[in-house]
Amino acid sequence: HNFCESCNRVRLTCTGTLYMCLGQEDAADLRAPLRASPDDAGLHRAMEEAISRKPKGHDFIIDRRRAKPAVGRHMSVTGG
Repeated sequence: HNFCESCNRVRLTCTGTLYMCLGQEDAADLRAPLRASPDDAGLHRAMEEAISRKPKGHDFIIDRRRAKPAVGRHMSVTGG
């Protein structure tokens, strides 16, 4: 069941990495824009750009023959 179309969640790690989806590898590093500007305008632009890449579906494909996870990082890294 693909519930992604209504998903409005993103995850921000304590190291400043923004994950748009638990089932995708795509992420945005928000440390650079945060450090580059005295105000939050650059950070807001970086967040908007990253969220615009939020996928409409996930890659939770379980291949029981290879027993490999769909995403290379462990769920606890993402905070989910």
